[in-house]
Amino acid sequence: MSGASVPGLNREQVEKAAKALLTYAQKKGQESSNLLLDDELIYLNIALKKVPQTPRKDKPVRLNIPHPIYSLEGAEVCLFVKDSKGEGHKASKKKVKEEQIAGVTKVVGLSKLRTKYESHEAKRKLCNSYDLFLADERVLGSLPKLIGKSFFKKKKQPVPVKLVGKDWSGHISKAVKATYFFWTGGPSLSIRVSRSSHTQDEVVENVIAALKDALPHIPKQWNGVKALYMKTADSVALPIYQASPVPDVVRIKA
Repeated sequence: MSGASVPGLNREQVEKAAKALLTYAQKKGQESSNLLLDDELIYLNIALKKVPQTPRKDKPVRLNIPHPIYSLEGAEVCLFVKDSKGEGHKASKKKVKEEQIAGVTKVVGLSKLRTKYESHEAKRKLCNSYDLFLADERVLGSLPKLIGKSFFKKKKQPVPVKLVGKDWSGHISKAVKATYFFWTGGPSLSIRVSRSSHTQDEVVENVIAALKDALPHIPKQWNGVKALYMKTADSVALPIYQASPVPDVVRIKA
């Protein structure tokens, strides 16, 4: 993967940005007593030349990266499942336990989501309690109204997984190891690509891999990209690519 590249992207710019962000995160961690700051998320922001004529989609686009952001052992994952009148999630809990699916620490049925997490405060606490949210792909369309705005603001929309058949563990493992982007209907995309605990090379490889997987889903692909930036949650955005401006066409009347 170290030799992977995206035509038009200068790998050295990605390396410089990765080094700067890792240095920034390390310094910030040393100055703070908050252990959570020791491992910050790193984002790739893609600015588009034109706002796509695509409405907001709640189903994310999966992007494969060589160095997962979440480890199956260390992640705190919540799984939303289909149930009926309060029944069904118990069977899902049993399935998760039987398959010893690492990472899944909470299983919530839709009926409980409607009742126990009805208030805005309850939704906000739920959003803050887990690193990643997965959902049975059959209930994905029902979730936006149930989970509230906090999930969308923090880009923690649930990721769909196929929970039909025997291999739940395999499907969940693939979902946790990948990263995603969501169409918001706006002029830019934000993708979690790495962590400050990764090495510089791992950050670079993740950025390039995520970008390669994202491009086919962008209108006009590379030609539709205006600029690329890398940042942490509170750092400045470091530019790694800027499209050449299109010169104005001067029409001369005969």
